[in-house]
Amino acid sequence: MHIVIIGNGISGTTAARWVRKLSDHKITIISSESKYFYSRTALMYVYMGHMRYEDIKPYEDWFWDKNRIDLVKDHVSHIDFDKQELTLTQGKMQYDKLVLALGSKSNKFGWPGQDLKGVGGLYHLQDLQQMEEYSDGLQRAVITGGGLIGIEMAEMFHSRHIPVTLLVREQSYWNNVLPPEESKMISDHIIKNNIDLRLGVNLDQIKDDGNGRCKSVVVKETQEEIACGYVGLTAGVSPNVSWLKDTNLEIGRGIKVNNHLLTNQNNVYAIGDCAELSEPRPGRRGIEAIWYTGRMMGETVAYNICDQPVSYDPGIWFNSAKFIDIEYQVYGDVPATIPETMATLYWQHSDNEKAIRINYDKASQSVLGFNLMGVRYRHEVCEKWIADKTHIEEVLQHLGMANFDPEFYKEYESDIVNLYNTQSGKNLKLKSKRGLKRVLAFLSK
Repeated sequence: MHIVIIGNGISGTTAARWVRKLSDHKITIISSESKYFYSRTALMYVYMGHMRYEDIKPYEDWFWDKNRIDLVKDHVSHIDFDKQELTLTQGKMQYDKLVLALGSKSNKFGWPGQDLKGVGGLYHLQDLQQMEEYSDGLQRAVITGGGLIGIEMAEMFHSRHIPVTLLVREQSYWNNVLPPEESKMISDHIIKNNIDLRLGVNLDQIKDDGNGRCKSVVVKETQEEIACGYVGLTAGVSPNVSWLKDTNLEIGRGIKVNNHLLTNQNNVYAIGDCAELSEPRPGRRGIEAIWYTGRMMGETVAYNICDQPVSYDPGIWFNSAKFIDIEYQVYGDVPATIPETMATLYWQHSDNEKAIRINYDKASQSVLGFNLMGVRYRHEVCEKWIADKTHIEEVLQHLGMANFDPEFYKEYESDIVNLYNTQSGKNLKLKSKRGLKRVLAFLSK
């Protein structure tokens, strides 16, 4: 049986690896972006000089031949689902089962000048190459859109001492995701790092220098013109599926799939950023364009392809990122607006660069989620507390077990317990401090 996977990101690559673990089927991965899988989240570190391109490839080039996974660098222009046939630039290819791991594309909203030279997103290897091409002698970059991609691009330019203006339509950075306190902390941190953060504004147009390259942007609200030699479009991403909308494939925002990641076409699956679950789990979205869900989908689809049916289960929500110098982790339910049924315990360090938030249910007192800024907690410990619906007071007494910071970093768990005591009138004591033996014993229960 021939398994063809279109897309060599984390989803497609994981699918190929697991199909090989589970079977001897013929496997082909097709990508028009690059021949080899690379870590998309590490693109920024190549630009910043911390890594080389070869360093962000998780597998050596010989890995693919050794594991009998064929790599084809080509563009798929058409899929005939009835004939189970792909049309590529270099010819046709038949498949027995097809996995669509098409990823995302940077959003464009019809801005005048959005297709000029020196305008691009930060998603593909080609985006990095374009940034590199236009960085020599660059006097200023303007980025429109917040979120994780926007701050990554800002940090990239900032690392080369290129002035950056960041246009964000929200009144506080990423406040559609972060609670108000954390959002303000990140906004302040961006400004502290000498990035020109403009809140509550939108891009109106990008102006042409007369030779097909951007020369400036115009801010919609003020009509201010800002001179720049590069414009970053980071107003989110969307599934890369527009080229399939005239086919019989069922498409909403993404490619519709059931809980086994199967589409409405025979022997065709979709995974990763391009897949939209028809019936997502409670509290989860149909499309979740993040690294770990892509990896989990890749493994799940491999089992289903290899006749070992399993439903996709993303588990408890988590994510991690970095806002310049502030590391960010979230586990469980931490909405931007705290509902009436939820209590929250929020501690913030006086340096305005560290914060810990613990959400819990008002009625049952069971812990629901953790939000961490500049402090690292163990994923497995937080997840177990949430899954076990552990009482907030038990969590607080053993909070030290979650601390993942190195041995000589300062601990702040006693501050969190004291804050809870002040708010509740209780007299809890911190019982467990960090230590691998304690953590392993706890996780084995």
